Amino acid sequence: MKPTDTSRREFIAGALMAGAALAGCSEENNPFESSAGEMVKPSGEKVKLLSVNGEVIEVDKAFLKPVPHMPPVSNDEARIGIKGKKFVMVIDLSRCKSLKKCQEACDHVHHVHPGQNWIKVYPMQDAEHTAPYWEPTTCMHCDEPPCVKVCPVDATFKRQDGIVLIDSDRCIGCRFCMAACPYSTRVFNWSEPELPKEIADQPYSCETSVPQKKGTVGKCDFCADMTRQGELPHCVSACPNGVFFFGDMIEDSVTNGSETFRFSELVRDKAGYRLMEDLGTKPSVYYLPPVNRNFPFKKDDEKEEGEKS
Repeated sequence: MKPTDTSRREFIAGALMAGAALAGCSEENNPFESSAGEMVKPSGEKVKLLSVNGEVIEVDKAFLKPVPHMPPVSNDEARIGIKGKKFVMVIDLSRCKSLKKCQEACDHVHHVHPGQNWIKVYPMQDAEHTAPYWEPTTCMHCDEPPCVKVCPVDATFKRQDGIVLIDSDRCIGCRFCMAACPYSTRVFNWSEPELPKEIADQPYSCETSVPQKKGTVGKCDFCADMTRQGELPHCVSACPNGVFFFGDMIEDSVTNGSETFRFSELVRDKAGYRLMEDLGTKPSVYYLPPVNRNFPFKKDDEKEEGEKS
């Protein structure tokens, strides 16, 4: 082939790529223009893409615009979970002051409707002459979850890493799961959640539980998107008193971000227990008794100004 033929073919190919990129674009919608209105300069780094016609083409990386708000994994992948993991939470009742920072962080990240808290903090008292204490309650992510067994459309499911999630795209709002849950940790979205437009327009993700939808059920999801990144759930990192410990039972390790313990030793040495163990649900949330408490018990209306913020 002659050199002139080669240069001619390269010119034609370049013209076709440029024409395809600009097809259907007006001056108001220029793909080579940044959000600031400046022309984007080529980086020199090429990326291979599949065109709408099924052909492999090369485009300069500088001209690529990320697709916003796409989940890191598909909902089918989210249903499988993380191989080789068994997530577990430990809640130390001796440290809880009912500041509700865990609740606020959870509500904010998941855009939970006001009053539909996925983390509840209850005042508890075991007997008439014993001291009261605070008990944070989340979804227990049971190994034998009754909610999963009663769901008629497989919207509620248990992953191989122990996390129990909800696929709101499948949920029909029958609330069988709410009736089956002995811990009353699920809530029903009776009204349209108050969401910013950019959140409402996102495709639903089982791992983030966002965006919530009217007529579906919501609950604590152990922040499955954070665990996939190797980070702690938001309730754990938001608590200033280190009440929540989270980790992997297989690795035998739990942490609250500043302290790390062997899960087995922590539960054994501090007489850890699970709620309603006689039901056979096998929760993945353990509690440490409220002994040698860090704070005196105060009801919400007795707290000093700023304590419940």
